[in-house]
Amino acid sequence: MKTILITGGAGFAGSSIALNLKRKYPAYTILAFDNLKRRGSELNIARLTAEGIKFIHGDIRSKEDFESISEKIDLIVEASAEPSVLAGINGTPDYLLNTNLVGTINCLNFATKHKSDFIFLSTSRVYPIEKIDAIAFEERETRFGIAAQQKLPGIGPKGLSEDFSLEGYRSLYGASKLASELLIAEYNQFYGLKTVINRCGVLTGPWQMGKVDQGVIVLWVARHFWKKGLTYNGYGGEGKQVRDILHIDDLFRLLDIQMHAMDTYSNKVFNVGGGNEVSFSLKELTAVCEEVTGNKIEIGQIKENRQADIRIYVTDNSRITAASGWKPEISREKIVSDVFEWLKANEGSLKSILA
Repeated sequence: MKTILITGGAGFAGSSIALNLKRKYPAYTILAFDNLKRRGSELNIARLTAEGIKFIHGDIRSKEDFESISEKIDLIVEASAEPSVLAGINGTPDYLLNTNLVGTINCLNFATKHKSDFIFLSTSRVYPIEKIDAIAFEERETRFGIAAQQKLPGIGPKGLSEDFSLEGYRSLYGASKLASELLIAEYNQFYGLKTVINRCGVLTGPWQMGKVDQGVIVLWVARHFWKKGLTYNGYGGEGKQVRDILHIDDLFRLLDIQMHAMDTYSNKVFNVGGGNEVSFSLKELTAVCEEVTGNKIEIGQIKENRQADIRIYVTDNSRITAASGWKPEISREKIVSDVFEWLKANEGSLKSILA
């Protein structure tokens, strides 16, 4: 039997992972640790406790809050974060850095004390904006696409691999996660922790409280569901910028593989995302939302680019697929449909948050 601590455990990723684990492994003890700062995370407490998951109201920025955990922890899944790429840019970065960096250090020290395995949910945003902007692209009817010929290493028809350059600026959010990655490697080497780093692309699915700067898939479906307007921002205002997306249940399948074979995956870094097959431009996302919801909404245009935005990002999953056999299974249409059904089933409690 394992005892697993999930930080950010009442957030979207953390709660989904916790619930999937408990349902697949009922004998495991699952602890969900969260400060409930993000609006909507409080709705997950009842879902967690109903499944026999212990909720701990705590903040990873506080070493003292970890002292309330009496169980011996076998594995920590570090899923907590201030996930906005715009966080700190127009104000103080203190909360961002204290959560994403200092908080991770506290988690690593706690893992060292318990000799726990450690899986870190990092982000594709560790890759520099200027380098991503230099990717050769083609403008197609509904999206920007990666050109066949590239001058930069680590980018090809399958997307961006782990060999892509890390030199340059990337956003305060991306910098905080990359700094955590560097420290995780040190703890692996000098304290003997078994650690895995997953650089996740756009994660999505039911129970994500989507906003303009984070959780765009849920935001897009929700605005169509409640018939509220949206805007195509940047890159000419045509909605052709592209991201690959990954259903949270597909991520869980990978974590399940990794946590049960830590000797195989320890001290490794993996890009993890939907790949070309599960990617959207905003324009394409709009079309699928219209089909699934039956609603058409007004979408404005702002041609100027926003700070820290990028034209195209698609994950090359080759390394993790070769290592584990894992690859995404849930299609982009199924992702939109899952979110839509969740909104319909929980309209009363979600309208004030997402509408």
